[in-house]
Amino acid sequence: MDKLNLDQHISRQFNEDLEEIKTSMLEMGGLVEMQVGDAIRALEDADSGLAEKVIEVESRIDEMEMDIDETCTTLIARRQPAASDLRLVTAVSKAIRDLERIGDEAQKIAKMAIHLAEEGVAPRGYTEVRHIGNCVRKMLNDSLDAFSRFDAEAAIATMKDDRQVDMDYKSALREMITYMMEDPRSISRSMNILWALRSLERIGDHAKNICEHVVYLVQGRDIRHRKLDGDS
Repeated sequence: MDKLNLDQHISRQFNEDLEEIKTSMLEMGGLVEMQVGDAIRALEDADSGLAEKVIEVESRIDEMEMDIDETCTTLIARRQPAASDLRLVTAVSKAIRDLERIGDEAQKIAKMAIHLAEEGVAPRGYTEVRHIGNCVRKMLNDSLDAFSRFDAEAAIATMKDDRQVDMDYKSALREMITYMMEDPRSISRSMNILWALRSLERIGDHAKNICEHVVYLVQGRDIRHRKLDGDS
């Protein structure tokens, strides 16, 4: 094989490797999306069986994160990618960490669902769980879609949704605390809802992080800790 053909072969193989880590990351994202949806349903229905399934899936998500991270490390060591290729590997490596942490939060929600199945449903908070849950699931889906299309503008638009999630979470938190003060007998069960709401808020944060990785990947800009247009 002459040098030109060898270089073309290496380049083609490298492009295939890059596409593979991106595809693997999105597959992991799809599994995490399913895990979050199942965790929310388990909480709403006090379905301990579904909650146990969510907890079992977590080990698979951990394995995927380690496998993809190892592939990214190997790619950097062997190929020494530059510019946009290096940004892609870096963005994937960071995104899978956020996805793994979203999986952790889904597992926490599932554990709250099991507690509620054992203690009895909480008197308040399910409407808020459903609303915030739908918001963060959309954020997660949109962030992964933006990554798959390398769409920085869509990523920035999705990041802005996190402000509403934060406001809704704070509002729900105030309502739940007020209710527990009025009826101390509800504290134990209501706390399970509060912890679930906290996990949902964190899922929104991690979805926002994935969007930040997309902007870095596409535009080479690190926009962490920076205000977006419209932020106060």
